[in-house]
Amino acid sequence: MGSLKINHGMINAEKAQELIKLCPFGAISYENGKLDISSACKMCKMCVRRGGGAIEYVEEEAAGVDKSLWKGICVYVDHYGDKIHRVTYELIGKAKELASVTGHPVYALVIGAGLGEGIEKLLHYGVDKVFVYDRPEFKDFRIEPYTAAFHDFIEKIKPSSILVGATNLGRQLAPRIAARCRAGLTADCTVLEMKENTDLVQIRPAFGGNIMAQIISTNTRPQFCTVRYKVFTEPKPETEAHGEIVKMDISEKALISGINVISGVDKPKDIDISESDVIVAVGRGAQSEGMRAMAKELADLLGGVVACSRPLVESNIFDAKHQIGLSGRTVKPKFIITLGISGAVQFAAGMKSSDCIVSVNSDKNAPIFDVAHYAIVGDVNEIVPKLIAKIKEAQADVQ
Repeated sequence: MGSLKINHGMINAEKAQELIKLCPFGAISYENGKLDISSACKMCKMCVRRGGGAIEYVEEEAAGVDKSLWKGICVYVDHYGDKIHRVTYELIGKAKELASVTGHPVYALVIGAGLGEGIEKLLHYGVDKVFVYDRPEFKDFRIEPYTAAFHDFIEKIKPSSILVGATNLGRQLAPRIAARCRAGLTADCTVLEMKENTDLVQIRPAFGGNIMAQIISTNTRPQFCTVRYKVFTEPKPETEAHGEIVKMDISEKALISGINVISGVDKPKDIDISESDVIVAVGRGAQSEGMRAMAKELADLLGGVVACSRPLVESNIFDAKHQIGLSGRTVKPKFIITLGISGAVQFAAGMKSSDCIVSVNSDKNAPIFDVAHYAIVGDVNEIVPKLIAKIKEAQADVQ
């Protein structure tokens, strides 16, 4: 970051009027013989480039951080009771890959109550140390005690990077911890890379997915990022456990909360398209009621679920939980067939890692064909009934 410095010795009434006209935001004023720049300034530096030296841009030297004091890549373990969210395993796999560049250990942080075999399972995924805060106060998620425990861990262990799953819980917890540590946070990363100097390169879509932003926190530690489920590949567990479990203590004062959980009710389980191995996705080109019915029939025959692109959610045809894309869900099924979807970057970013992609579109130049493994050019109203007939025929032959 930097600031603008006014060389007052060069300012007179005539020069001031010249600078005022240069500013497109009206941020420069001249009163009582003094030039001033207000908060309306957008740092476009027009006054610097054309002001003849009357205003200078001064780069501020950022306070450095001793990176040698921060070591390790930590994954926050998102769990409900004994059940660990699978995004945790995906992040552990990525953490091991990043740690191979710097030689850092891989940590897992668990906060909860009455934690059982799930913790030991983490050691089969190559975690060097599992740090556990196991207290009755952590039975239900309350933001203050969880934040206190997370911050206590950071102060004691000093991990260089922290990876958090972009779940409902992770999206509440990660920003609060980052703010407490006065560190940055990059949300919904799609690519993570590590430099040898331990700087974490965090890459995510920006401006509606039209560009990929590369973000590096060079002067702060730890480095925080959140990652959606199904972005990275889940590693296979090893037969033998490695590493150790470390139980952590925290003061009673840190566990005080202004929130009391009176009771909890389990939410009825709903369809989660992120968990499905087979998806039939419909777009604007297949939004008719008859086409949606055929898509449902096709999904049932394949043992999958129906999903959609954003326009069908905006038209109130589908619920948002069925949407694939940057503003919906990220999916990574074994098989996905897209019907009448053009393939905007926002949609493609949410499904391009699928094992097998079959796309049907009447436009041979549709962007979806750039990510599809198999392309079918034609009218979905003609092609889908034929697909359904062929599948039924094949299933009848098997029986």
